[in-house]
Amino acid sequence: MSTKTSIGNTGIYDARELGTGRMLILGLQHMFAMFGATVLVPALTGLSVSATLLFAGLGTLLFHLLSKGKVPAFLGSSFAFLAGYWTIAPNGEKELLPYACLGVAAAGLLYLVLALLFKLFDAKKVMRYFPPIVTGPIIISIGLTLSSSAISNCNANWLIALVAIIVVIICNIWGKGMIKIVPILLGVVASYVVAAITGNVDFTAVKEAPWIGLPFKMEDTVFSIFKSPDTSLIITSIVTIVPIAVATIVEHIGDISAISSTVNINYIKDPGLHRTLLGDGLATSLASLFGAPANTTYGENTGVLALTKVYDPVVVRLAALFAILLSFSPKVAAVISSMPAATIGGVSLILYGMISAIGVRNVVENKVDFSKGRNIIIAALILVLSIGIKYGTEAEAIVFHISEVTISLSGLAVGAIIGIFLNAILPGKDYEFGKDPQADSSANLKV
Repeated sequence: MSTKTSIGNTGIYDARELGTGRMLILGLQHMFAMFGATVLVPALTGLSVSATLLFAGLGTLLFHLLSKGKVPAFLGSSFAFLAGYWTIAPNGEKELLPYACLGVAAAGLLYLVLALLFKLFDAKKVMRYFPPIVTGPIIISIGLTLSSSAISNCNANWLIALVAIIVVIICNIWGKGMIKIVPILLGVVASYVVAAITGNVDFTAVKEAPWIGLPFKMEDTVFSIFKSPDTSLIITSIVTIVPIAVATIVEHIGDISAISSTVNINYIKDPGLHRTLLGDGLATSLASLFGAPANTTYGENTGVLALTKVYDPVVVRLAALFAILLSFSPKVAAVISSMPAATIGGVSLILYGMISAIGVRNVVENKVDFSKGRNIIIAALILVLSIGIKYGTEAEAIVFHISEVTISLSGLAVGAIIGIFLNAILPGKDYEFGKDPQADSSANLKV
């Protein structure tokens, strides 16, 4: 078989023409594109880094299986659920994280409900209940409610944090090619190196960690809580975290739209959003059950597709296999877990701010009419409830006592529920999904 010598000039839909060596290199490139952002989530929450890599890989393969192997998408860690993890396990408590993971697993099941509705009804009928006037302010609130943790981590050492911030900005604004696609990874590496040189990293755990080991422990999974379940915490986790899926579902639709535009194939039509949502939702639930973060389609890998013009999903599946291989090395996990708080803070400072900015973009690009009273009321209540409950209450949540069960609702959950409810009952809906594809694809919650 003859091999193609040039990459990046014309679209390549069958990577076999490039040869095995190039296919493997392209697969590694996709893995590294997602690596920085994906491992940052367990570093922020206390979840297992190894389990995160394992289920990013397995989730990607499951997604490809359910979407007929047609969509060149990689599934990595979702940042949207960070607020949910921190509501249930604010300090990464090992005994509380499985409850947070249960809530995220339930959120993954919401994808299945939407997938069924997309299959049974027209997408326009379904998406009219999740217009930009609801999803935009929710995304804005996600970034703002996370902001305080970024500042707290930066306070550990602002010099190290600034290195991460500056490198991410330089790579994102002036970077070319692959450098522009992996700003988070480069920011983490540069800040980590400075921290190590200045003696701000403890490598004891790295030295003691074995090279090969299992990616997760059963006591860190959701299954462990059923030995002695806390009913109140189970209900609180589900009710608090499931509404966040509204934002991630919009993000999913945006990513599939972006991939379709990049590859010049309409994946919304074939294999269809019902299949891609099913794959994303089941991958999220599976990962969460075993103590890994929620999965989501990754914008960084769409950037790699645009850069290389190699659109064969087989390359992405190779990246998934590389991620799975890395998950069996506790040494790799220890290196990531030893990342200084200031490094995490510096990267997070930009990341959380960009999440909020993307929410603003979602509202602006969809031309939400704020001359209408209904839109002002919906946006105002989502923002004030989400942020006000987070920072205006001692428990950072609203607590209900029903019989012997205590339910705690985060501000983000309350804001999302109220926003969806008001949009459904107030007259004057004017959003039509699909009318402006570019605006519909504007919700991407990653750098």
